[in-house]
Amino acid sequence: MLRRHVRDGAGHVANQRALVARLRSDGLPAEEAEALLATFVDIQRQHEAHLARVIAGTPPG
Repeated sequence: MLRRHVRDGAGHVANQRALVARLRSDGLPAEEAEALLATFVDIQRQHEAHLARVIAGTPPG
């Protein structure tokens, strides 16, 4: 399940990056999309760190 979260999260980040790029290229406001992208990136880092801890057998925290 963790691997799926990491994989799915990477897709969400990629999609949001593409959306931000489209908004910028069309000259449209992108601030909210950029803020959401930052949130997605942060969550993705957390998922990746959690997966790495599980793989290493290290307890959370």
